[in-house]
Amino acid sequence: MSETRSAFCPGHVTAFFEICDQSNNPLERGSRGAGLSLTLGARSAVSAYESADQSIKVRIDGIETRARTTRDAISFLIGDKPLKVEVNTALDLPMEQGFAMSAAGSLSASFALCSLLNLPVQKAYEAAHIAEVKNKTGLGDVAGIFAGAAEIRLEPGLPPCGVVERIEASSPVVLAVVGKPIKTNDILTDPVKRKKISDSGKKCILEFAEHRTLEHMFALGMEFLEDSELFSKEVLEAMVIADQHGMATMAMLGNSLFGIGDTPEMAEALRPLGQVFICEIDQKGPMLLETVHS
Repeated sequence: MSETRSAFCPGHVTAFFEICDQSNNPLERGSRGAGLSLTLGARSAVSAYESADQSIKVRIDGIETRARTTRDAISFLIGDKPLKVEVNTALDLPMEQGFAMSAAGSLSASFALCSLLNLPVQKAYEAAHIAEVKNKTGLGDVAGIFAGAAEIRLEPGLPPCGVVERIEASSPVVLAVVGKPIKTNDILTDPVKRKKISDSGKKCILEFAEHRTLEHMFALGMEFLEDSELFSKEVLEAMVIADQHGMATMAMLGNSLFGIGDTPEMAEALRPLGQVFICEIDQKGPMLLETVHS
């Protein structure tokens, strides 16, 4: 007999962050910062079979892929059990554009597998966070999704090791992709960029801790963007357009932005520049979707 479980995980965008990846304990590594969870994310259907040999197969949007982050998360959860695990993930948003699709994919798969193996939900978060940090595909997205809504990540790592506080917020959100993908790993391994990011991020976190509003998050996102010099010409041009209809800042780390305000007008103005999506700030977090027996 085999079973399949399916789960959804929200996407996530970060406005500013400080790199904090020096601890020997991966659950204490990550970032401090602030961001939003999104109602667009990833859905994973996971099947597990008893097998003579352990194997993990991952398909993303129908294509079999290495998917190192998801694969490592699954490996963490099954340990040395002789299981054949198959993961089929569908993404709502593009990869490598700052929407945490790596985190959402691995966490949705981990949620589904934990349900199959009767493991506590905390293990799903741990597996996805450790895999993200190991592969440098993200630092604080899993912790942000853990909190939900808007959040401030005051201490790095996954709770209870990290300190993340939820900020109640609800709003439609416009997402716009205006340039080529950015490999997070390339940024996180560049010493010059790391220093600029962390110096600016530390300052923004201190200021945001005093006034935890969406308006302040976007204003600080702009400051962070200028100080860290992560922006591209395409992102700056898009933000000038978006700011005529509300507030927007770059999604870290992608050639993309997220904004709030007059969302229909903002979305329409940004469509000539690239892919545009409209969603909400997610309130519910990851969840199981269905159970299928076969």
